[in-house]
Amino acid sequence: MPDNRIFFNSSPSPTIGVELELQILDKITYELVSGAPQFLEEYAEDPRIKEELLDSILEINTNICKDIDEVRNDLRETLTKVFKSADKYGYNLLSMGTHPFSRWNEQSVSSNPRYHNLIERMQWPLRRLLITGVHVHIGVDSGEKAIAITNGLTRYIPHFIGLSANSPIHDGEITGLASTRTKIFESMPTAGLPESLRNYSEFQKFMRTLQKAHTIESIREVWWDIRPHPMFGTVEIRLFDSVPTLEQIVQLAAFSQCLVVAISNHYNMGTQLPLLDHWIVQENKWRATRYGLEADIIIDENGTQISLKSAIIETIETIMPVAFELGCQETLKGILNQLEDEVPPYRKQLDLYNQNNDYKEVLSDFVQTFKDSVLD
Repeated sequence: MPDNRIFFNSSPSPTIGVELELQILDKITYELVSGAPQFLEEYAEDPRIKEELLDSILEINTNICKDIDEVRNDLRETLTKVFKSADKYGYNLLSMGTHPFSRWNEQSVSSNPRYHNLIERMQWPLRRLLITGVHVHIGVDSGEKAIAITNGLTRYIPHFIGLSANSPIHDGEITGLASTRTKIFESMPTAGLPESLRNYSEFQKFMRTLQKAHTIESIREVWWDIRPHPMFGTVEIRLFDSVPTLEQIVQLAAFSQCLVVAISNHYNMGTQLPLLDHWIVQENKWRATRYGLEADIIIDENGTQISLKSAIIETIETIMPVAFELGCQETLKGILNQLEDEVPPYRKQLDLYNQNNDYKEVLSDFVQTFKDSVLD
């Protein structure tokens, strides 16, 4: 009898890995350009620089990092050389969840046969996937714990969206959403909220069933908002829009790591937090997608509501002892300062457009902000 178990490659410590998707723009027109093949050819020996579905998108990965300082340094090192190449090619790099006016049907698809196979199967939902985000992997020491953490993290889905929402404009239109990227991505057939599973055995059985039913060809095609990643031995959080600065990317990674470790500690002590009802998780996701940090979220089955911003502050205060243990307390404090002092990026995009009535002015500001955050 064949052994079809899905082994979880356990991580002995809560390591961090970050995937950052960037848009490649023409320096003059700010339109998307199919520049990824040039970067991929130049950096063919660097596994941290990778292709994406579209040739106008470049993916930057970190190595497996032991702490937040390592994440910051790793990303800065790779981004610095990528910026140098972008200047040479006549490109800008944009960290934003959607492009305000470039059209999805004008983008060329990567030459990778895997992407063409996926497009053949999924058609329009995948072809229009002109979006960019940040994915964060946190190491977990067992498959059983990965399931418990995935379940526990669903409470914080609006927090993840609110802190990163950066896509209010798409296809030449102000959408009315703080994170348009979230709605575009969840149209994929295997995307959206994670399936509620009780243990790792159920996860394995469900993955085998999806493959047997030809819903997926491999578990890489299960694109839940939060998912166990058996190959990497991680829990992966996939909800973040690409955000304007390097430090904000690092903050999202720190917040993710602290939450995973906090839930892991509860699991170890047998004191797991109660899960929210599915309808609450779904409604809170929608509210954060629509209103960003200005949302009110539901915190219990009685319909009690609090502001998302207050919920994030309360969560950070709760996990701050974990942050001290991990050495990322200053990074978490940076989120608190940002919530108090800064305009959310989705709101800044809209403010810039309302001031200038020109999407290029929005892009010019965000391009320079991102570059300065890496090189200064």
